[in-house]
Amino acid sequence: MSAEIPTREVASPSTPDVAVPPARFRAAEARNRRLGRPLRAVGRIGEVDEQLMQRIGRAMGERDELGARLADAIRLRAGEPGRVTMTQFRQALDEGVASVTDAPPALRDFFAEVEREPEWLDRSLAEEGARAFRRFGQNAQDVLLQLSLVGGYRFGGPTDLLVATGGLTGGQTVRRLAETQKWGASLTDEHELRPPAPGRRAGEAWRLTVHVRLMHAMVNHAYAGRWDTGQWGLPINQADQASTLGLFDGVLLLGVRALGVPVSRRDSRAVMHLWKYVGWLMGVADDFLVDSERERHRINYHVLLAQGPLSEAGPLLSQAVVAAQLERHYPGWPRPLQPLRGAYERERLLSMLTVFLGTTSMHELGLPVRLPWAHAYLAPLNTVRYRLLGRLPGARTGSRGGATDERSACWPATTVVSSRVWERSRHDDAPPPRAGRTRPRPTRAGDVRPDRLRCAAAPTRARRQRRELPARLGGCRPW
Repeated sequence: MSAEIPTREVASPSTPDVAVPPARFRAAEARNRRLGRPLRAVGRIGEVDEQLMQRIGRAMGERDELGARLADAIRLRAGEPGRVTMTQFRQALDEGVASVTDAPPALRDFFAEVEREPEWLDRSLAEEGARAFRRFGQNAQDVLLQLSLVGGYRFGGPTDLLVATGGLTGGQTVRRLAETQKWGASLTDEHELRPPAPGRRAGEAWRLTVHVRLMHAMVNHAYAGRWDTGQWGLPINQADQASTLGLFDGVLLLGVRALGVPVSRRDSRAVMHLWKYVGWLMGVADDFLVDSERERHRINYHVLLAQGPLSEAGPLLSQAVVAAQLERHYPGWPRPLQPLRGAYERERLLSMLTVFLGTTSMHELGLPVRLPWAHAYLAPLNTVRYRLLGRLPGARTGSRGGATDERSACWPATTVVSSRVWERSRHDDAPPPRAGRTRPRPTRAGDVRPDRLRCAAAPTRARRQRRELPARLGGCRPW
């Protein structure tokens, strides 16, 4: 399954006209008000804030300028002044920009910003948020795949970019989700979101987050002049980044509660603070970074009203995700039973999507409606896991109780962009293969072995987990 969303030649977005929102801004407000009724009720949102709406409209024409300057420097020709190589970027990413000899200005400025800690950051609270996030386990995976990822396909703009880049269509679906899952899983380790320091390499979550920021900037650079900014805004803009951040924090918290997972006020505050720092690292505008879950719901509601109607890309992407359940590799299942497990996962996904999105959205996306049998078993399962097993003597817990299963702390990201653009930036100075590498590389999308990426914990920690709490519930489904 593949498609190409046509784009027409437009002016370069290097100096976008932020005073005029794109055509998609509030183009389906009546529909979106209907979709947003549950969020408005839960978030106790009053009247529409027109100033916030106009801010979101302007943000559709704004980008991460710091990342854009670095992307421009990377795309300079060899020998041009100020050019940044990928070797230099990778070294700065691992060891800090101070380790790069004669670092170009764009590289120095970029890493000077991301290596510092913002004044508002409470490192211990962010680490507590990572532990709470890990405690959600399989439930986080379900919410982010179904309510955040597929739910986001109901609006045009970012979905059209995903199709245009080939990010989540055809045989690439499983592979792209598995690649991005590694980033998400790394965020559940409270020690991995630290920048490089003298004598210490950067944590994996920090490196991957900064990597994603550059990748977004590279996509904007690649589509300059051939993306319909008048219709959609910039390819990756501040409004859509704020929307994605809201799907990771506010929508996640609402979704896991709906599945029966207890989330305390302390958990909520910690998770929100974790994602505030992640959003800051990714270049999200400061006025879209919040600590309060209720304020996030308010912003999310207004971002929802600002979205455009469903485009052709939405059904294409949704159906690709559902079909991918039959292509996945399920560790521990013998080859003859792989299709059976895939069929079960497909039906489970459709059942949960029917509840999360509603029958109208299922029909809009071209997905079959199913009975809500999956939710019917998850509520008692989570009651046992979090309210009974999590309180037993000797049970490992997250920040506020609940059995912890680090193997199930994996989930797909809500925004996945094809790495074609990224790979084109690496060809000039790609490093040689690592000496002694013996693990074979995947050869096709269905053999990505996402189980190899499913947990950010170190091998020793994984072995320790296997010895503890053997009767775990809600184990990881690889993505």
